[in-house]
Amino acid sequence: MKKALLIVGILVVLVLILHQVAPKHYQVERKVVVSTQIDTVFKSLCSLKEQQLWSPWAEMDPNMKVEYRGMDGEIGSVSHWVGNDKVGEGEQEIKKIESNTYIETELRFLKPFKSTSIGFLKLKPVDSQTEVTWGFKGEHKFPTTIIMLFMDMDEQIGPDFEKGLSKFKTYIEK
Repeated sequence: MKKALLIVGILVVLVLILHQVAPKHYQVERKVVVSTQIDTVFKSLCSLKEQQLWSPWAEMDPNMKVEYRGMDGEIGSVSHWVGNDKVGEGEQEIKKIESNTYIETELRFLKPFKSTSIGFLKLKPVDSQTEVTWGFKGEHKFPTTIIMLFMDMDEQIGPDFEKGLSKFKTYIEK
């Protein structure tokens, strides 16, 4: 009995130590430069409906069901999706808009697990082109903190952002 309690105690201490050293915050972002004026790019990126046209997740599940609430492209507008196991279920709500420079959304993942993150799009003029930065940030909560010791958010989601930005570039430069 004492041996079992000792083992449980050691495991609890180990879990607490791992939680303390594990990453608590994450931020992933990718950039692309498009040959389109910033006002056109901004208007397109603000539209949750247009985002579905270049979203890498829409491609992962062509049968994904998406519903919209509110005035598309304005603070408070929401897209809600239900898809296969690759995309799950969740919603994205526009929370902040700074004309021609920044769009922030709250991503609420409902399935296969619940979590909330911040999505953002930053725009910067580069000569007659526009640099678009697409990012995702948030905080890990216990026990996800420990899992993240063995996973890299950048490796997990970065390639999806690259694919989406490549599709966006093709879409917006037509």
